[in-house]
Amino acid sequence: MFVQQFSDSELLGAIAQGDEAALRELVERHSAWLLLRLRRRTPDQDLAAEALHDAFVAVWRSPRSFRGDGDVGAWLWGIAIRQLVSRLRKRAQPVPMESRMLSALSPTVRSAEDELLVAVEHGSVGDALRSLSPELRQVLQATVIDGLSTREAAHLLGIPQGTVKSRARIAKSKLREQLISLEARS
Repeated sequence: MFVQQFSDSELLGAIAQGDEAALRELVERHSAWLLLRLRRRTPDQDLAAEALHDAFVAVWRSPRSFRGDGDVGAWLWGIAIRQLVSRLRKRAQPVPMESRMLSALSPTVRSAEDELLVAVEHGSVGDALRSLSPELRQVLQATVIDGLSTREAAHLLGIPQGTVKSRARIAKSKLREQLISLEARS
């Protein structure tokens, strides 16, 4: 068993050599937070679980696709969200994103990313985000927080790419104004 003695990158190297125990360790380290984030993007919990499973199947099949630059967790998130988007594409109707508070997580399950997201949601940035319309907030969440491309965000949200770009521009401008206003009051 790999008890935090190997880095995620080293685990990927072992997976590339066919080491199933390394894959199990990578799943143990990352599946909880990945599933949490996927569940925040769709009300269909089974769909989120299927996307997570498919993400780790993709890792097993192609661990060498990790170029080594950046964090393995971010790379895994990119795979997982694209798996979810791919599954959503197969649906006839777009599924609206769901918002859930992360504060319900036990401290042992929280990652640094979860802590940052909670701080953003409940701090001045969260206040500024809540001042935006749901449409603008969804575009920012998809493109900025989730790191989706304009095309992927458009598909996920069920709107044209040009609308994603326009809403992102407007949302960033309004968010900037809100943050300047909040800072001036402090």
